[in-house]
Amino acid sequence: MTNTVAALTDNEMYERMVSAILDHRLLPGTKLGEDRLATAFGVSRTRIRPVLVRLASEQVVTLTPNRGAAVAQPTVQEAREVFEVRRMIEPTLVELFITHAAQDDIDRLTECIALEEAARAAGKLHRAIRLSGDFHLHIAQASRHQTLGRILREMVSRTSLILMTYSGIRHEPHKPFDGDGEGSACGCHEHRALLHAIGLRDPRKAARLMREHLSRLESQLRLAPPAVRAPDLSRLFPD
Repeated sequence: MTNTVAALTDNEMYERMVSAILDHRLLPGTKLGEDRLATAFGVSRTRIRPVLVRLASEQVVTLTPNRGAAVAQPTVQEAREVFEVRRMIEPTLVELFITHAAQDDIDRLTECIALEEAARAAGKLHRAIRLSGDFHLHIAQASRHQTLGRILREMVSRTSLILMTYSGIRHEPHKPFDGDGEGSACGCHEHRALLHAIGLRDPRKAARLMREHLSRLESQLRLAPPAVRAPDLSRLFPD
């Protein structure tokens, strides 16, 4: 075990776990044993517990008595609530971004889109979802609204879990991915439309596009069970 790993702070362990969850290296429902995590990070179990508690407070991890920790599996109700909250705060954040952002911030959004498009073209959907979240998080960061920014960070983490739980994506690796398809997360063309409104310094249009964008993303999810046709009883129970 290297000194670098052994010297990890609680915040560094937290960030690494969040990254693993957002990159879907830790999938919803994955058990997070304290002993195994302690070994992986080169620390004692007492150092792991506060990290799991912090993740649980953000609803990224669930802590169950006598069963331990696991990556959260969001319910349908939680999924709807997350998108409701995002539609409440992100239009405001993008308006504030337009007020405060420098050209470097806009260039950062352009880079996020380019990287997301490259990930989709390479069939790396998990990376594309992470980059899509980075696009939204940078808008929040540059908006200079710390409270809403903290809320959005939690919402983006939970959105990543929701997308993998309810999108129904079964994409094959190393094949081009259709960014406009069902369950595709944030379509790059919608991010480009947002970026265009930002470049025009049009806060009302940007806020509207953000709201529509999030609604479309939610609409792609399979939150309702499939319709079940009533069976033909005469065929099931023939004379």
